[in-house]
Amino acid sequence: MNAGPLNAERLLAHYEQIADAPDAVPRLRRFVLDLAVRGKLVPQDPADEPASELLKRIAKEKARLVKAGEIRKPRDLGNGEELEPPFEIPMTWRWCRLDSVGAIVGGGTPSALDLDNFAAPGDGIPWVTPADLGGYRELYIERGTRDLAEKGLNTSSATMMPAGTVLFTSRAPIGYVAIASNPISTNQGFKSIVPYVANCSRFVALAMQAFAPEIDAKAPGTTFKEVSGKIVAAVPIPLPPLAEQRRIVAKVDELMALCDRLEVARAAREGVRDRLAAASLARLNAPDPAIFDSDAHFALEALAPLTTRPDQIKALRQTILSLAVRGKLVPQNPTDEPASELLKRIAKEKGRLRRPTTEVDSGREPYRLPEMWSWAALGQLIISGPQNGISPKPTKRDDAPKAITLTATTSGEFNRLHFKRVEAKIPTDSDFWLKEGDLLFQRGNTREYVGMAAVYHGPANKFLYPDLIIKVRLSEQVNLRFVHLSAISPPARAFLSNKATGAQATMPKINQTTLLSLPIPLPPLAEQRRIVAKVDALMALCDRLEASLSAAATTRRRLLDALLAEALDPRVLNQGKAAE
Repeated sequence: MNAGPLNAERLLAHYEQIADAPDAVPRLRRFVLDLAVRGKLVPQDPADEPASELLKRIAKEKARLVKAGEIRKPRDLGNGEELEPPFEIPMTWRWCRLDSVGAIVGGGTPSALDLDNFAAPGDGIPWVTPADLGGYRELYIERGTRDLAEKGLNTSSATMMPAGTVLFTSRAPIGYVAIASNPISTNQGFKSIVPYVANCSRFVALAMQAFAPEIDAKAPGTTFKEVSGKIVAAVPIPLPPLAEQRRIVAKVDELMALCDRLEVARAAREGVRDRLAAASLARLNAPDPAIFDSDAHFALEALAPLTTRPDQIKALRQTILSLAVRGKLVPQNPTDEPASELLKRIAKEKGRLRRPTTEVDSGREPYRLPEMWSWAALGQLIISGPQNGISPKPTKRDDAPKAITLTATTSGEFNRLHFKRVEAKIPTDSDFWLKEGDLLFQRGNTREYVGMAAVYHGPANKFLYPDLIIKVRLSEQVNLRFVHLSAISPPARAFLSNKATGAQATMPKINQTTLLSLPIPLPPLAEQRRIVAKVDALMALCDRLEASLSAAATTRRRLLDALLAEALDPRVLNQGKAAE
């Protein structure tokens, strides 16, 4: 008895533990193909006619077809090179070059793309392109989106190939495989295999699926990749006895059907999780202040077993910020000083500085605020700036000043690891040096990140900041952390993204006027502090949930790796045979 099937069953027995690994099903499909071409998927039968006899029959049929003029004598593309077996195979199998099993046939396109060279599907000669196989789930194919007319076939280098031909895409994307269910032709994006013994088609197709990544890796080029007929012809193929080929194909079909069911089950499971997660978040988006704390903890506890993807945690973080800036995260205290009084004090402070004030237009507030809150434009809260950074030339000198890059603030938190050295002589009292508490906004970036904000934490005169960042300093009358959270909340991000303009779609920009007009929902100062504390606590829970998710994903991947390695480890197989 062969030990391979036992290992496959072991993997499937552990599938529930690895099912949520992002690539579990695709890797399981690869695993099945690997077992199939290594002779580890089904038991060998000593009564089978060995592959050496099958190769004799293939050679005889090849000679007959050439002599009868049904095929041209294939060119010898081997150049006398000796075949090097990539791995061990059963005793009854044989390694051979692909072109010894079937003729390698290219395709072609009519010399002119005139309409009369083509016909509607079903009205002409079946003809396929790689696009016809993109995402193709069925193994057999009848025709593509267009047929060739007789004239089109005659003006191209396409060849009519018989039913059973294994179609293999040799141009990017390389590695799509199908079997012609009827006579068919292809364009030049294929190197097809016409087996000399038709009964070998299914196993050849299976082998091409298994070896597609290795064939793709041999393709020259970067922006445009293509494997030659010589490369395809020289692919080493492990050939089993014909009877075993049939058993292998049947087993692969059975296991691939299982993979299909696992994939459907995973999608259904993900759908249920998404709906349950959305329902949990809904309890936060429309909260009852009296029971919000319990709702929040319920949602976070419920999300832990439901969450399998980072985007789900990102949605939770965004919900928390949305609640924070709408006054739904902590209860209001009627004894707090209203935000309107806070704004009056800031206005007096700004009056002494003689700074112009931008206000949120009355009647155009983004949404309704709690009674003691007020809308304020960012310009009403700053006492310094806005100021764009500088763009000195980069340098490799280790003693040159450091200038942060956009990446230092893209996450919404300052990251001191992202900087470059620049040629600049900046006085120590210059505003181009960052100081603790500077609020930084990205003046230009992609639509997703333009306007993203972060607070600089670090020593003064340590970093310069670039021209694509705008710096402001806030009045000490407001809580810097709360204003920052407001600036990175979904409403503020949408405002800045929508206001960004520019000729380059990949780098829209905001100007200082837009930034000054950013609406900030301002609570009483005491409530600002309570909100920041609550956000920090909830974000810490998200951090733990994210860490748990990452650890679980790592565990699943390691288990999957271990099970695959065990299934393909010759020592395990030998132990199984010795035990027999």
